[in-house]
Amino acid sequence: MNTTARITFKALIEGEKPSPPAWPWVVVLAAFYLLPGTAGHDPWKTEDAIHLGIAAQIFSGNPWAPAIAGEPWPHTPPLYHWIAAFFGHLFAPYMAFHGGARFATTFFASLLLFALARAARHLYGETAARLSPLLALTTLALIEWVHEAQPALAGLAFAAIAWWGATLALKGGWRHGALLIGIGSAAAFAAYGLAGLAMAAAPLIAPLLRAQTKGALIAWLVAALGIGFWLWLGHHYAPSWWSAWWANEWAEATRARRLPEVRHLEQVLWLAWPLLPLAAVTLWQRRRRFDASIGLPLFGALAALLWYGSGSPRSLSFLPALLPLALLAAAESERLRRGLANAFDWFALATFSVIAALIWLGAAAQGLGWPERIARNFEKLAPGHQAEFPWPLLAFAALLTLAWILQGFLRRTPWRPLLRWSLGMTLMWGLISALWMPWIDHYKSYRAVASQIAQRLPAASGCIAREGLGPAHRALFDYHAGIRTVAGAKASLCAWRIQLSAPDFEPPPGWRIVWSGGRPSDRKERWYLLERLTDEGDPSLRASENSPDNT
Repeated sequence: MNTTARITFKALIEGEKPSPPAWPWVVVLAAFYLLPGTAGHDPWKTEDAIHLGIAAQIFSGNPWAPAIAGEPWPHTPPLYHWIAAFFGHLFAPYMAFHGGARFATTFFASLLLFALARAARHLYGETAARLSPLLALTTLALIEWVHEAQPALAGLAFAAIAWWGATLALKGGWRHGALLIGIGSAAAFAAYGLAGLAMAAAPLIAPLLRAQTKGALIAWLVAALGIGFWLWLGHHYAPSWWSAWWANEWAEATRARRLPEVRHLEQVLWLAWPLLPLAAVTLWQRRRRFDASIGLPLFGALAALLWYGSGSPRSLSFLPALLPLALLAAAESERLRRGLANAFDWFALATFSVIAALIWLGAAAQGLGWPERIARNFEKLAPGHQAEFPWPLLAFAALLTLAWILQGFLRRTPWRPLLRWSLGMTLMWGLISALWMPWIDHYKSYRAVASQIAQRLPAASGCIAREGLGPAHRALFDYHAGIRTVAGAKASLCAWRIQLSAPDFEPPPGWRIVWSGGRPSDRKERWYLLERLTDEGDPSLRASENSPDNT
């Protein structure tokens, strides 16, 4: 074990004057948070399925033109999908493609935490550098997206590099800072389009706060050259796709905005916990010594929150506010008032202890059938699931629980509440991944539906029309069973149709139901495989319309 880590752990237990968690502990905690749940389950609707589907076929056609089930998807640049495809093939000998491909998100999340720590170090010192990654991990805004295939994480990671450069520029290192700002901004655009560039908007003005005109010009020039080169490459290799993508980007950026709703506020309070109250503490304690190190992240946070409030209340749209809020929260995180620190500390201890107990109770209900009422609820939500708990997963869950019990002996320090909260989030996600993931996957997976439809289709089925299928459905059917559908004028010539409809669906004239079914966990969603009748006057075919072969 690293000497610094050993000394720090001794200080925590024996009562010596401690320093914040040493880097090895921060890295281990981040790994325990990021890795569980990444592999070991099927693609899930919606974002996860779409981007895994694109990654799976990124090299089967034109890699510059992302597509879902063979049809263009002009909504996301291909950079993330290239990396995901690389990881998917890299880990192919050890796991399914989708499991390996999700490690692209893990890679970008790690880059995000690293760049965030570097930015916090330049702004506020070593303690803030060690605590800022832990603060990012405590947020509910990240827990979903860092475990799914998500290009927004790539944009956020590159934006964090731009923030790193901005902090260098604020502290006088304008040459290196300007290069990092320009490279990070251009890469954020390449990964996530104009939304990625917006994540780096505040760093682009950072050199001007120190009257570093040369630094600002260098940053803007590097960013412009990078963005221009990326656009040129795209238009060179896939001009029609990139024209459609840019039209969508521009339409999204210039569409009419609206006033925030109550739901926006509710989501912010939920997603930004505990960054928002900690950032407010920083602003209060720095009110008499307000400078650019506070002003820049404050501007970035306010701009991101205003943009979020003027659009649809999606948790993904909140991500641009994460970086500046994490920096503000880290500034005074080691100097929390005793009363606030104690309240935050005990709230974390009580909350995650109860959550851990409930997760174990749910695992007992799945595996042992006790308590019976809880076991019935699990069976009702995911009928047919057979719970199995391999000993490595049980051992991992037990290790996490033991670590949570032992952390109760940590000495009281100003930063203990933050460490406890990040440990609690890691505990919660780790236990869910180890004990509940098979049940969740059974609940959310479309593998069985896709396989059953594929079994009913003849080998030479020709084109297959679709009705009611969204992009995620198309991606899932293609990924699991190689089923590709068409819509519009092409669909009028197809002899087969896949339709998502209500349970009381009646086939239209000229069609008969060959198969109907659905996921056991979703009673409202019903899938139908229809075959076009070759002779509408045949009474046997008309009679068969109302006699579906259910499975």
